[in-house]
Amino acid sequence: MRPVTRRQADHHASRSAATAAQVMSALERLLNSREAFSEISVQRILEEAGVSRATFYAHFQSKSDVLVRLTNDLRESLLSLVKQWVPAAGPEELAQLFEEVIGIHRAHHSALTAVREAAAYDPVVNDFYTADLEGFDESTLRHLLSEQAAGLAPADLDAVSASRIIVWGGAQAIAHHISVDAGGGDAAFARELAQIWWHGAYRRPCEP
Repeated sequence: MRPVTRRQADHHASRSAATAAQVMSALERLLNSREAFSEISVQRILEEAGVSRATFYAHFQSKSDVLVRLTNDLRESLLSLVKQWVPAAGPEELAQLFEEVIGIHRAHHSALTAVREAAAYDPVVNDFYTADLEGFDESTLRHLLSEQAAGLAPADLDAVSASRIIVWGGAQAIAHHISVDAGGGDAAFARELAQIWWHGAYRRPCEP
């Protein structure tokens, strides 16, 4: 048997990545057409993607695996965006950050809605969804603890509870806002969310 060359290996990897992207794009199209994730079968994805069942399972373990990989890059980009903000930038920049976050959520609303819905009954998606918010939670907690250490946030602030409330509650609030607002209220919503975070935790007035 002739050894596989580097060029052949690269070509195979490129074809494999293209096939995986083809399947993920197929699922995204189905979700964007307002088909519920729970009602989309693997067969439906195969037909939309134009691939065989064998090809599908050579790249994915299940349709949940497709959904997780479809939204993984999105999660990483959102987490990177949040990590770039520092409290010293102030509430106005925080509002701008939230407006960007809302814009990304709005652009990928169907896929993110599918993740939230599937997390209620699918362990694979639930682990992914939980890890997603835990990443934001950990980043926020580090910021709050740093602010406390610098004397900029009240000493009596329970940073652990505060980070959970504003991250997990904020995620639900953003999801609901997108479902009931066509986009005209995004800037106002982002500003109010930033003010709540800022004055409720980062710069809560200290007792005299």
